[in-house]
Amino acid sequence: MTEYRRILLDGFPVQVVRHGDELRASDGRTVGVDEAVHLPPSEPTKIIAVHLNYPSRSDEFMTKLPPAPTYFHKPITALNSHKGAVVRPAGCQWLNYEGEIVIVIGRTCRNVSPAEAGDYIAGYSVGNDYGLHDFRDTDAGSMLRVKGSDTLAPVGPGLVTDWDFSGKTIRTLVNGAVVQEDSTDTMEWDMHYLVADLARTITLVPGDMIYSGTPANSRPVQPGDVVEVEVDGLGRLTNHIVEGPEPIRTDVGAQPTSSEEVVSTALGGDWEFRGIRTPSNDLYPSRLEK
Repeated sequence: MTEYRRILLDGFPVQVVRHGDELRASDGRTVGVDEAVHLPPSEPTKIIAVHLNYPSRSDEFMTKLPPAPTYFHKPITALNSHKGAVVRPAGCQWLNYEGEIVIVIGRTCRNVSPAEAGDYIAGYSVGNDYGLHDFRDTDAGSMLRVKGSDTLAPVGPGLVTDWDFSGKTIRTLVNGAVVQEDSTDTMEWDMHYLVADLARTITLVPGDMIYSGTPANSRPVQPGDVVEVEVDGLGRLTNHIVEGPEPIRTDVGAQPTSSEEVVSTALGGDWEFRGIRTPSNDLYPSRLEK
């Protein structure tokens, strides 16, 4: 396996190779791993994420995995890096972590089988699919602002080639405490399946990223929290939460909410009514008489 990273070196983006605690550029320049200013490990044209893939996550919500994967899109402007700040906009309170493994495409890929898909993968990285659930009432279908707001797609610290995704542990830590932990062996659809499924109708090009799903126990985090996601063989992605200096504008668009739909999703298995009643959507109440 080889680990590549993209960093700022003397003010320019440079790809480097990790050698122990040192990052080395092709021209011989070096920098310590801890001193480097990291960039995302690739420059994608698109970032795609799968909704549900771990049974522990669907069990937590007392639901079933769908018969086939379903996806949503994160704009490239949401892309963030190792050690980058994740911004929770002022006026919002339901920002959740979701530790994940990220697939990075290495060759133009279209209409391939799962058996062929590995040949089109450059490598793998660690991601955190943050969700700003304050906007779930309006964007639940597209997840656009929920998952696509600025800074909510950190990926890193590097890209590891020739990594075997079977039997690996993924865990998320908040302020040093483990909050998520699962094995890739429990995933319903593996990395090759996801690539082949998407490539049936969408051309994937070098650098594109696919978030492969999160285990149970996604929960809200607060400004000041340090969130880490670590995966066997891929390293540890570290980010910190900050509050945005500007509040969400009130003169346009839907505003952040704390409906049952929002709170039940953000709190997962900790929602006090989980298993007692189905979340309602306060913004769009039913027209049927109860």
